[in-house]
Amino acid sequence: MPLLLVLPLLFLCVSPAVAVAEIEVTSKTELLQAVSQAKPGTVITITSKSLEGGISIKNLHGTSEMPIVIRGKDPANRCLIEGGHFGLQVSDPAHVVLENLEIRRASQNGLNVDDASTYDSPALHVTLRNIYVHDIGPSGNCDGIKLSGVDYLTIENCQIERWGKGGSAIDMVGCHQGIVRNCTMKFDTMNSASGVQMKGGTSKIVVSRCFFSECGHRGVNIGGSTGLPYFRPRGVTYEAKDITVEDCTFIGGMAAMAFVGVDRAIVQHNTIVDPAKWVLRILQETTEPGFVPCRNGVFRNNVIQFKAEQAFRSVNVGPHTSPETFQFESNAWYSIDRKINESALRLPVKEKDGIYNIDPQLKLVNGRMRVATSQQLPSNVGARQLHSRDQ
Repeated sequence: MPLLLVLPLLFLCVSPAVAVAEIEVTSKTELLQAVSQAKPGTVITITSKSLEGGISIKNLHGTSEMPIVIRGKDPANRCLIEGGHFGLQVSDPAHVVLENLEIRRASQNGLNVDDASTYDSPALHVTLRNIYVHDIGPSGNCDGIKLSGVDYLTIENCQIERWGKGGSAIDMVGCHQGIVRNCTMKFDTMNSASGVQMKGGTSKIVVSRCFFSECGHRGVNIGGSTGLPYFRPRGVTYEAKDITVEDCTFIGGMAAMAFVGVDRAIVQHNTIVDPAKWVLRILQETTEPGFVPCRNGVFRNNVIQFKAEQAFRSVNVGPHTSPETFQFESNAWYSIDRKINESALRLPVKEKDGIYNIDPQLKLVNGRMRVATSQQLPSNVGARQLHSRDQ
């Protein structure tokens, strides 16, 4: 008897002509069997508390109206996937939702989603929701969530902690049209590479309402360094393009963010607290012929709190870049130990309407940093959804 016949199976009628299959599974074997027979609209619910890692899923295709869902049963008690070189790998999916999962102690990457190296046919319409990835690696370039060649991507309400020391919480290579929102990235030391990285031709990604705590060298790496064979699409001349980072909070780390080989990016309405060395960096790591210099970045309406000794190096500009194309506007700069002015910051270009020496009175509330000042600061600076203005 086929294994699927003995799995708990329930058909939910969503219209007179369409039935959605709900399948409950309790083991890795049952999960793979259910996946092999899944059709658009299938919902696979893992009812056991844990599964063995190293789960590989290929060619799982739902539709826009009827995605395929793989989920833990209880959002408050995620199903644990533990161990393996990778915890879970999903290759060449379309219209797939993964949710209510915990992944830990994979030796390479926690969660992989990729295009199966078929660069002309990306993975499409993938949603990752309420996923907790932690204790990955721990050494080497090991990522919490690794995404290669994924278009139309949503990552929301996820938490990533203690990924590989040379890796990223979320690493995107050649991904397009996506959003990362309401996610938390935490590391314990300065040893990791970055929180969120977008490189290899990645474009049109928004990182919004996320929290970064001690995320290593770069909280967000807008761009990066990618071998030419791995760019998606092939032949692009930038690491990243049309990236937006907004309404996020950054605490600690070497630098809150870096623009690296990027062609157009906006960083706005963020709260940045105590970067160890720089607020931001402008770099070029891919210098192959034809590649554009890092250019056209916008840094505006952010709140930055730091020590005065860091003011002279608030922005690090590397060679082969075009810092003159950057824009700085309406940022609130506050040194906790002495007053500063624009000249002390040594920005690569003159800032428009910069704000200096107003204490934002930052408060950590429920794991989020809030600007709790009175009417001295305009309401449109810092992470907007975190504002709590004194009356």
